[in-house]
Amino acid sequence: MDMPDVVIGTEDGLHTLGVNGRPKMGGHSVDHIAVTAGDIWAVSDGRTVWHDSGTGEWSSVVQLAEDRANCLLVTEDRTLVGAGGASLIEVVDGELSRVESFDRAPGREAWYTPWGEPPDVRSMARGVEGTLYVNVHVGGIVRSLDEGRTWTETVDIESDVHQVVADPDRSEHAYAASARGLALTTDGADKWEFIDEGLGTSYCRAVALSAASVYVSVSLGPGGHRSALYRRPLGSGVFQRCVEGLPEWFSDIINTFCLAARDQFVVVGDADGTVYASLDDGATWQMAAEGLPGIRCLAIV
Repeated sequence: MDMPDVVIGTEDGLHTLGVNGRPKMGGHSVDHIAVTAGDIWAVSDGRTVWHDSGTGEWSSVVQLAEDRANCLLVTEDRTLVGAGGASLIEVVDGELSRVESFDRAPGREAWYTPWGEPPDVRSMARGVEGTLYVNVHVGGIVRSLDEGRTWTETVDIESDVHQVVADPDRSEHAYAASARGLALTTDGADKWEFIDEGLGTSYCRAVALSAASVYVSVSLGPGGHRSALYRRPLGSGVFQRCVEGLPEWFSDIINTFCLAARDQFVVVGDADGTVYASLDDGATWQMAAEGLPGIRCLAIV
């Protein structure tokens, strides 16, 4: 198996795995990358949304003037920006349009952050059946079954969810990294099950799905102590720590968006600027890059 192309967002621009030279968007912090249908989208500095149609040339699409842009959800017909203040914003023909229905989402009055700032939209996903999952930090996961016209709260906000992903192959299956372990739903978020069997601790920050496994990054807490990577079969089973070719402990937490998988390929980046990759679904790993600026996100193209 050949190693796929991987784009890496860092504190200083966008790098491509195995490609030397000056980074794209040098001098800018790249916070999130979204890939769909050959197009690549990115957010830099919490303000600017960029787009590359597959040519390698990036163009600025829009800039947020107020709320900080944290993440993107791009489908064939829609581009959503998850932002600070727990706001959801749609990009339409280069203009920004606030998704006002999200401002009326049930349970919103209870959303918070421990440090007193307004909560953020931290991650988003769309299931194969069209369900939208929006992860608010701290506010759990809010679901829409009608493309965002109405919303339902689905999980206890104290679960402290950090990332949600939808299974690209199985309808109504979604996974989330939370402070209570891996959260799993098989019914479109009517119910969530929390799984931590085999984990060294329950605090999970990033989650990704390969063809056969679910991966989570785990540490003792937000400080990143004893940070490690674990995997579990998608169907059932116990988490096992990924060991061969990886450091005993990562120096810091493997953060949201710094873990990605496709088929049997898995890739992870750390705050020290090192990228590790596995071509055999996490059984063995190799260092794929080092010496990059601090990694903030990555994506398989």
